[in-house]
Amino acid sequence: MPDRKILTDIASQTWEHPADRAALNTLRSIPAFDEVIRKIASFFGERGLRQLFLANAVRVGPTQRPTLDRLLTEVLATFDYPERPQLYVTQSPVINAAAIGFDKPFIVINSAVIELLTEDEQRVIIAHEVAHIVSGHVLYRTVALIIMTVGLSSLPMVAAAVLFPIQMALFEWYRKSELSSDRGALVVVQDARTVMMTFLKLAGGPAHGDPIDLDAFIAQAKEYETQGDVVDRVWQIINTVFRDHPFHTVRAGELQRWIESGAYDKVMAGEYARRSDAKPADDVRHDVNEAAQYYGDQARAAVGKLGDVLDRAKDAFDDAFKGGRR
Repeated sequence: MPDRKILTDIASQTWEHPADRAALNTLRSIPAFDEVIRKIASFFGERGLRQLFLANAVRVGPTQRPTLDRLLTEVLATFDYPERPQLYVTQSPVINAAAIGFDKPFIVINSAVIELLTEDEQRVIIAHEVAHIVSGHVLYRTVALIIMTVGLSSLPMVAAAVLFPIQMALFEWYRKSELSSDRGALVVVQDARTVMMTFLKLAGGPAHGDPIDLDAFIAQAKEYETQGDVVDRVWQIINTVFRDHPFHTVRAGELQRWIESGAYDKVMAGEYARRSDAKPADDVRHDVNEAAQYYGDQARAAVGKLGDVLDRAKDAFDDAFKGGRR
């Protein structure tokens, strides 16, 4: 890997998004959250989990899809991460992957990743999933995947009334954790355009003989975030409530902002948090302050926009009512 720097002893705090940490802190503060997680994990167990997700998949190794096996080796080496998760490929026409597990996380990649993405883009997908593992996301993401896969009615060990608010908060965190792992993928792949092209293909598929334009997609991402009126902003919030992933244009915009902030260049220059130097108490205070600022800005903007919409709705109703009385 002559063109990629090994990130010796890098800590996951380096790439974790403040919204990820804020959403996770909120999730953990919900009453009965820990109990729900324990019940779901104990009901399925490690063996049951593997049966649930791997009933029809092929394990990658030196002789079974050796290119993917090599890419995983390269990603782990760049992360300087010593534990090697198992990697599986399952047949599916959708470009997607997941890191799953309770005790020993493993990665499942859909076959469409191999069919539709280049080798470098496949590295992005693998790096993204390894970043979830390194960040300690996998337990909570696995519970979210179980809820999405089997549904609330199929979890008799937990009352639906208790689980529903946890489900909503869990999905909010699930989406925000994607933003962290996008950054993790970038610091490993070390090519922003390759990561952005992967987002483009996740959004609209590969070229299939008809050219695709990465610069136009990046401009589209900026347009989504900066243009439109108040109603558009509210619909952007509503449209994401039940999604498991952020919109790919949002992911592109968030990653571009992180790059423009200079944080990525600092990582490449060797300025990053190290596992051996981590001070949990300091990290917690920093996370709380950064997350509070991020969500404070987001909340103020959202409340202001929603207030504008409600005011407009009231004015429209008043006008219609007055007109009806004439």
